[in-house]
Amino acid sequence: MSTARAIGLLLGVVADGALGDPKHGRPSAGFARAARALERRLPGDSPVSGALYAGGLVGAALLAGVVAELAGRRHPMLQAAGTAATTWAVLGGAGLAVDGTDLARRLETGDLPAARRVLSTLDPRRTEGLDLVALDRAAVETVAENTNDLVVAPLVWGALAGAPGLLGARAAGLLAKRLGTRAPRRTRFGLATARVDELVGLLPTRAAAALTVVAAPVVGGSAAGAWRAWRRDTSAHPSPNAGRVEAAFAGALEVRLGGRTVYPHGVAELPVLGDGRNPDSGHVTRAVELSRVVGWLAGVSSAVLAVLSGLRRRRGRRRRR
Repeated sequence: MSTARAIGLLLGVVADGALGDPKHGRPSAGFARAARALERRLPGDSPVSGALYAGGLVGAALLAGVVAELAGRRHPMLQAAGTAATTWAVLGGAGLAVDGTDLARRLETGDLPAARRVLSTLDPRRTEGLDLVALDRAAVETVAENTNDLVVAPLVWGALAGAPGLLGARAAGLLAKRLGTRAPRRTRFGLATARVDELVGLLPTRAAAALTVVAAPVVGGSAAGAWRAWRRDTSAHPSPNAGRVEAAFAGALEVRLGGRTVYPHGVAELPVLGDGRNPDSGHVTRAVELSRVVGWLAGVSSAVLAVLSGLRRRRGRRRRR
């Protein structure tokens, strides 16, 4: 079972890189439409409504994953195929690379209005009024955070829990991003979603930061800088998760991120991450390259983790006998 899961995860990562995003979008687009429809039917800013919203949608994703997992339980080839299809359906590495490259090109040519439009599809911050320096910084931060949300987090939970982990992690990330674009993440309605997203991200963000340290030299970056910024600069960040990956990217690329950030609900004074100079469009391109390498490392690591966790479960069952 664990071997089939590992093979499926690797095949899904390869499919994401080879096939990219389909013309009509992935199943995650349908999930986003369901989230919008459910939100319209729930009463206003109530924590109970928010809990129903988060629990219902993430629970539905988990249930779909359980059904998929049970369908291939006794047939390794079927399980590998199902895991591969689910992995491809939830991963967003290829789309992130395309959008990040487009964003870097717009910044390099000085097309700031177009850069703001691309950035607004990837990040909840307000983009109007951002100058070139602020856009470069925001672009690197966005690529870093989405590397975890769209690639590393689903793969880590897929390795540990199969299809339910893949679908549940992606659902939590989508809901958190949706609420983050419209209102404070910690309003009464969004509190449950924020909590779920934080819990889901605790392990993957640390894995993503560690993989960034390993991947940094591949793109001409600094592994020592990534490690130093990750360990030094994240303690003051308000998020227990997001700042870790962004700090590792800042250290790897030897740039400075963080600072004043404007969201739909107000201004956040975020800690400075890294100690290099301000990023430029070239750093955005390198951030995309770094994201690709982290994604491939995450795919291999998730396969290894799936095998190891399967071996551990088998040993536990033998001891109980």
